[in-house]
Amino acid sequence: MRKLFHATAAVAALLAPSMTANAADIFARSPAYAFAPFSWTGFYIGGNIGGAWGRGNVTDSLLGLNFGDVNNNGAFIAGGQLGFNYQFSNFVLGVEGDFDWASNTNNTAAAGNGVLVPGGGAIHVTSNNRWITTLAARFGVTYDHWLFYGKAGGGWVGNDNFTITNTATGASITGSNNNSNSGWLVGAGIEWAFADNWSAKVEYDYLGLRSRTITVPAGGFLAGDTFTIGNPNVQMVKFGVNYLFNGPGRY
Repeated sequence: MRKLFHATAAVAALLAPSMTANAADIFARSPAYAFAPFSWTGFYIGGNIGGAWGRGNVTDSLLGLNFGDVNNNGAFIAGGQLGFNYQFSNFVLGVEGDFDWASNTNNTAAAGNGVLVPGGGAIHVTSNNRWITTLAARFGVTYDHWLFYGKAGGGWVGNDNFTITNTATGASITGSNNNSNSGWLVGAGIEWAFADNWSAKVEYDYLGLRSRTITVPAGGFLAGDTFTIGNPNVQMVKFGVNYLFNGPGRY
């Protein structure tokens, strides 16, 4: 019995260093199986809904009248976006394009009784935005699954039914049908990756557009007059969801 005890002790003494080394090796290699940190790098595609508000100042050259602001109570917008992000450290650079259909914004200058034109009655000027599209660079900082970003670029708005109406006679003139306007864009937003391939965002954008002019054709009231919408702009608030093609984080 004593010989067996001594033999067992000797074998245990020989195996102990090997077992300790193996255990240390297992623990040293265990971080290789840990989850990689989340990365925003990759392409994405998604959809959005929200609201848009337009504004601008209307004047005419013939009578020198100021019709005040073209404005509206807001329009529903809905559409989609496509983009690409590249993350380095905690910073993200990217590019994004989007397109949104807009409900009838019915922008109106000189609401109520309109502007009284001597010998011509009261005049209303209306304009509608039908669609909005933008292309912009994105730049932001991340905190794990959160992205705080700004964006800057350009945008285009599809307009139609720029209409001048005499409220006394009902006569109206429509110009620049199915036209578009362009300008510069700035915005900011917050995006949250709530799953490996899905994120949700809220975003505010300001689109400053070029002034827009129509000339009244001959043969009607105010013939030859030129109406100008100066400093028009569109402000938007969007809520969106994106599908991220990069999946879990890979640095």
